Amino acid sequence: MHPFHLAFPVTDLDEARQFFVGVLGCREGRSASRWVDFDFYGHQISAHLRPSVEGSDRNSVDGDAVPVRHFGLILPFEEWEQLRDHLTRCGAEFLIEPKIRFRGKPGEQGTMFVRGPSGNAVEFKTFKDQSRVFAT
Repeated sequence: MHPFHLAFPVTDLDEARQFFVGVLGCREGRSASRWVDFDFYGHQISAHLRPSVEGSDRNSVDGDAVPVRHFGLILPFEEWEQLRDHLTRCGAEFLIEPKIRFRGKPGEQGTMFVRGPSGNAVEFKTFKDQSRVFAT
């Protein structure tokens, strides 16, 4: 089984922390000023601070404009590479091109985003060391 990844908008990161850590008992993973990851029973969920009404529907994550609302899977590295190559051959339109994010840091990961036919953003990510999914 591959762990799923779900990112969702929140209005207050401290309230999100209180609920997911304090109430549900999730462990907090990586975070930045506009998002925080949680270990949701082995799955990775990411609370992204909802942008202002005037703002974009994206947050900056390691230099990329990541859609606030997205979902996806965490794949083994070899499967991620195979999917990357398949999507490229099929001419898929990448919202964010395949790349390595957080290079040299505990959360180093491969990531890529595509948009589904109804406009949903889908992320596929990988960690060479799967034990680092929630590393801070």
